[in-house]
Amino acid sequence: MSALTKEQTEALIAEVLEVYPEKAQKDRAKHLAVNDQSIEQSKKCITSNRKSLPGVMTIRGCAYAGSKGVVWGPIKDMIHISHGPVGCGQYSRAGRRNYYVGVTGVNTFGTMNFTSDFQEKDIVFGGDKKLAKIINEIEGLFPLHKGISVQSECPIGLIGDDIEAVSKKGAAELNKPVVPVRCEGFRGVSQSLGHHIANDAIRDWVFGRDGKDVKQEFVPTPYDVSIIGDYNIGGDAWSSRILLEEMGLRVVAQWSGDGTLAEIELTPKVKLNLIHCYRSMNYIARHMEEKYNIPWIEYNFFGPTKIAESLRAIAAHFDDKIKAGAEAVIAKYQPMVDAIVAKYQPRLAGKTVMLYVGGLRPRHVIGSYEDLGMEVVGTGYEFGHGDDYDRTIKEMGNATLLYDDVTGFEFEEFVKKVKPDLVGSGIKEKYIFQKMGVPFRQMHSWDYSGPYHGYDGFAIFARDMDMTINNPCWKKLEAPWLKKPEAEVELAKAA
Repeated sequence: MSALTKEQTEALIAEVLEVYPEKAQKDRAKHLAVNDQSIEQSKKCITSNRKSLPGVMTIRGCAYAGSKGVVWGPIKDMIHISHGPVGCGQYSRAGRRNYYVGVTGVNTFGTMNFTSDFQEKDIVFGGDKKLAKIINEIEGLFPLHKGISVQSECPIGLIGDDIEAVSKKGAAELNKPVVPVRCEGFRGVSQSLGHHIANDAIRDWVFGRDGKDVKQEFVPTPYDVSIIGDYNIGGDAWSSRILLEEMGLRVVAQWSGDGTLAEIELTPKVKLNLIHCYRSMNYIARHMEEKYNIPWIEYNFFGPTKIAESLRAIAAHFDDKIKAGAEAVIAKYQPMVDAIVAKYQPRLAGKTVMLYVGGLRPRHVIGSYEDLGMEVVGTGYEFGHGDDYDRTIKEMGNATLLYDDVTGFEFEEFVKKVKPDLVGSGIKEKYIFQKMGVPFRQMHSWDYSGPYHGYDGFAIFARDMDMTINNPCWKKLEAPWLKKPEAEVELAKAA
């Protein structure tokens, strides 16, 4: 189906809202909008970063998920304790495919689950002593760890465990950082506050150490940069790092995907911070700009058009050597890009996509689809803020759908009416749309594929979109709830 007109999109939103009671209609109407590129500030057309409406199926996560699952969890040489019942730690363990180099259980711990495993007695009497014991046990069992973070689950904030006091005492005894993170799941409206809390913890408990563990022989160069907010899903950060180093820059720190404590501590020494996931890491970048006078830039390594734009924007912060290096990198990979586009664009041109993801993806991946001749006809954020939508408005075509914290019902209805050729969203939505016969890619962790960043990633991205959309299985699928009773009867007889 071709993109809708402004009037058709407005009518579609009104039709979907009709199912709600009046109060719910009024609330949800603020979060659904028709894109208008002439608007400079998204707050004039769409509301974001508000509490989800009780009684509807939100797809958001919690503050704990934003801290442990996103920012702290991928830091590979630290041990991250999920302080509370076992479920949160187990559910958040190893789900995002944050690739890392190291020996798990020896000097890297990213896919392991460390939990204080709260029981009823811990809720009643508190878990401070248990936490202190765990910290000492960790030192004995895993002596090569570089530090510990304490990721608070909901009960911790409710019962008042003093994790700060326990952490300070543990750090003094171990002579290693022990970082308390007040990321109880009930805080804030989504996982977004967890990102902010995690950033603040890095500021106060890691940067606050003033490089205590960083070797003094570190010698800075004029070309030192950091990659921040790339979680190395499927190897994304590695694919991006290749390009930066090929253009002549030195990547001093990369976090939190495949990142280490030492790299984080070195970051205040770089010349430029490169932020991939703006939503989760802009807070720490702004802090470094204010305290250490380090500029930062948001970059986008999805698809050749955005890669070239970003490489040139990054190079503009350096001398002619780096600018020439950026052009050399773009030229080097152009034949590869031409071959990919020549192969896949005839199979994908004109196809439409609807996205609903978190972090940077609802706007960053638009360029990748457009490089293949596809069109994004709807997009939205699980936990976006106004500045995310400010950036998205300019990336989207006029009259396309914008939806914030979309409910399960709304998303299904939008897909039924718009009839996109592909939906890109999360694991909670994947099987619903596949049962409906709609081609689907899980765009939080690349559906067990990747990387998608960089030129190497673009080749994989194009292949994955093609094999998903053009798979003949979709024509043979019929949603179970659409099957005619007569057909089911005949099927039962045949069995």
